[in-house]
Amino acid sequence: MAPSSLDSSTNTFLAGRRGAAVAIFRAAIAAVDPTELVARHLSRDGGDVVVHSAGREPRRWPAPTLIVGAGKAAARMALGCEQGLGAPNVAGEVVVADGCAVALQSVAVAAAGHPLPDARGEAAARRIMQRVRESRAGGILCLISGGASSLLVCPRAPLHLRDKIETTRLLLACGADIRELNTVRKHLSTAKGGGLLRIAHMPMAALLISDVVGDDPETIGSGPTAPDATTYADAWAVLERYDLVGRVPANVAALLKDGMDGRVPETVKPHSPEAERCHNLIIGSNRIALEAAADAARARGWMVHVVDEPVIGDTTHAARRFAALLREPARHDTDRRPLCVLAGGETTVQIRGKGRGGRNQEFALVLAGEIAGQDAVVLSAGTDGIDGPTPAAGAFVDGTTAERAAAHGLSPNAALAGNDSYTFFARLGDLYTCGPTGTNVMDIKVALLPPAREVAPVHPV
Repeated sequence: MAPSSLDSSTNTFLAGRRGAAVAIFRAAIAAVDPTELVARHLSRDGGDVVVHSAGREPRRWPAPTLIVGAGKAAARMALGCEQGLGAPNVAGEVVVADGCAVALQSVAVAAAGHPLPDARGEAAARRIMQRVRESRAGGILCLISGGASSLLVCPRAPLHLRDKIETTRLLLACGADIRELNTVRKHLSTAKGGGLLRIAHMPMAALLISDVVGDDPETIGSGPTAPDATTYADAWAVLERYDLVGRVPANVAALLKDGMDGRVPETVKPHSPEAERCHNLIIGSNRIALEAAADAARARGWMVHVVDEPVIGDTTHAARRFAALLREPARHDTDRRPLCVLAGGETTVQIRGKGRGGRNQEFALVLAGEIAGQDAVVLSAGTDGIDGPTPAAGAFVDGTTAERAAAHGLSPNAALAGNDSYTFFARLGDLYTCGPTGTNVMDIKVALLPPAREVAPVHPV
């Protein structure tokens, strides 16, 4: 590898900025700790379980409680149930992504594949649905977080698991956003789109940690406990939009056509009797994480600007918009404090090459050219600690990235063309790896900029 032209003082300066960005990011993660979020919404009143929600009447039922759930945070959420209600008063099962399990006393934890579903997830989903059908508990507490759509997989007949795997793979590769992806998923499943509502026969509440823009319960985890306003026709329109009608398995196309023709029941709709069976409560979100990140940055002496609009859409376009914001940061000219710009959301990547990477690493790679020479350091990372099929959560990028890449014989444009952001940042030593965090509230961008330059006073003529 060719040596970088940067001197040691510059490297030390960048390391300090990166350390600050990591501290701010970690504060965001701590604020959406699943165990604490769940525990603070539960209590016991004599022999009753009470589920609290701001602005709504508490949901209550007599103990014991059946715990079911799915998602990267589901095991830690179940731990919050054991702590808040007492382990002897709860039982059930949750399914999590590989690497996200924790030891529990009375709730079983299964691990399964993500982002592509697998047979372990299907087996766990069928066990969970059987528990819901047969339970004699006083009530059901459902725990849903990001990743649940892949983990709670229960194909609608006549589909097989391989049909759902291939359909999911095609939708992920074409750049469909989470709402589009879940619109299709809900209509291929017996668990999603209110599927658990159909089979529940007792009081029910769902605690949701949102990984979607807008925090819509019917989109989070494809809404197993929420009514669904989308239709088979909407799912078909997604396939048409991305030219997938002739590429998805024939069983999938046939099922959607049968649904549009009324030969297959729709998902649970908002005005149906089943829709009233469950209280869906948002207990964690990207906004909560960003607020905690902002507090941490202020405590370190940074002026803070939180971007109001979520970072969504095509990753390249989103990164360019973010870079434009960094070139004209929102602060008063007389403020001499350094600036921290925070943003959250989830972008999409259209896969054209055969390299490795994730949306956060690709976001950072686009920024490499956009902020070249600028005195800025950016960390783009997933709050789940997982960015695409890589061990990294995301990557750092700064005004020297392009220069350092050239010194190592690397081309940002070539890496982008091959969707090979992981290799690019690995060679530079700029990956951010923290391991699975056990939570998931989309992605966070932390940008650190120097104080505003001294502005000479303007005197009237």
